Amino acid sequence: MKKQLLSLLALLVCAIGANAQEVPAPQGLDERINEWIQPATDAVESVIFYSLPLSSETSIPLVVIILLTAATFFTIYFRFVNIRRFGLAINTVRGKYSNPDDHGEVSHFQALSAALSGTVGLGNIAGVAIAVSIGGPGATFWMILAGLLGMSSKFVECTLGVKFRDVSTDGTVFGGPMYYLSKGLKERGFTRLGKVLAILFAIMCIGGSFGGGNMFQANQAAAQFNNMLGAQSGYAGFGFGLVLAVLVAIVIIGGIKRIGAVAERIVPFMCGIYVLAALIILLLHLDHIPAAFSQIIAGAFSPTGITGGIVGVLIQGIRRAAFSNEAGIGSAAIAHSAVRTDYPASEGIVALLEPFIDTVVICTMTALVIVITNFDGGVMMYGVGESDGVAATSRAFATVLPWFPYLLTLAVILFAFSTMLSWSYYGLQAWMFLFGRSKLANFSYKILFCIFVVIGASASLGAVVGFSDAMIFAMAIPNLIGLFFLLPVVRKELNRYVEMVKNFRG
Repeated sequence: MKKQLLSLLALLVCAIGANAQEVPAPQGLDERINEWIQPATDAVESVIFYSLPLSSETSIPLVVIILLTAATFFTIYFRFVNIRRFGLAINTVRGKYSNPDDHGEVSHFQALSAALSGTVGLGNIAGVAIAVSIGGPGATFWMILAGLLGMSSKFVECTLGVKFRDVSTDGTVFGGPMYYLSKGLKERGFTRLGKVLAILFAIMCIGGSFGGGNMFQANQAAAQFNNMLGAQSGYAGFGFGLVLAVLVAIVIIGGIKRIGAVAERIVPFMCGIYVLAALIILLLHLDHIPAAFSQIIAGAFSPTGITGGIVGVLIQGIRRAAFSNEAGIGSAAIAHSAVRTDYPASEGIVALLEPFIDTVVICTMTALVIVITNFDGGVMMYGVGESDGVAATSRAFATVLPWFPYLLTLAVILFAFSTMLSWSYYGLQAWMFLFGRSKLANFSYKILFCIFVVIGASASLGAVVGFSDAMIFAMAIPNLIGLFFLLPVVRKELNRYVEMVKNFRG
């Protein structure tokens, strides 16, 4: 196995070096990589993002339907755990019922921060603007609803992540869908199915970690930073990528403990400055908020509205929520599995806060600002999709806060950085599940991850990112199959934790 990993590293470095010698211009390298991988990207995307036509104007990706259906089923199965246990989630993340002697590596708050750092990102800035531009204000309503339902999916998968994790003799935690698919389904009598699903998930997770969780983030951060500075040099992105790779390496070498420690500082700060800017605009336009909500409600249920009426608007909102909080994808279960607890459902309860913060709060605030500042149509034209969501959001905020583009640049960089930290951990867990838990496997993955940071920042790898995004959402298929088989386990753990809380209060 060591020889295989070393060979893989050597081949990658040689390939990068060969391409750099053959094509000195960065644009030429981009084109060569895109040309090589585009056929595979097209094939994978056509399957994963296969869309069902609902009318002549609208269609919806099948994976989004699956995610929404599963979230709705989980919500009903657990009797609206997303609403009924919200207060318990707040108390649990505060550490009210925590025991420092429990197994695990990070606190409830650190685990939540690490998982949030993987979902709170460019989707909250760019994705919301794109959804509203296509579907109009009404898309916001369906985005909120999908976010609320997604809370139940997070509860299920993160409870299982803790339940079936492995804790080594030195206290290191190994967890996530790979483990509850293999170990959990084995307990239910589906050993072979569990192994196949676990391996499929791990492969897709690794691909997603290098692309959407790494290169795309680095690319967008570099572009925003260099645009703000007006940097035109062909080496600007490369230089930014080197600095970013060093910062990422410093954090991820320390493992989940250091990632959690950094995330618990970055996530509240980056969310705070972004939400504060949104709050300033909303407070300055308090008299416009009722009109904004009126547009949102009316647009959500308009039978002859923008983009195919109610169905088209619903699709835009649900799609944005699914792409933003990743509920049902299984990625967050990897971060949450490292929590310090002996009650798996305690972290599942904490995890349901994630879609609420990501989608219901941050995405909704972005949408409200856009709607309020666009009463005169100066920010965007509803029904005409924005190609650059970050620019559209920046225009909306800048109408009230002229200095906001500078703050947005900082937010984009922090969002991208924190997302890369979380996805490095997700990918590493999947990598070690496939190749073993050796120091070589650990080191080889982290080196590869940092190399891809530089590549992503200095190149425009559209095909690679498209491929990795498809792999991220492909993770939902094996994950959701496992979740449905293991629902009785989750219910048992929920009852056990609720009983403990009752005794604690008593």
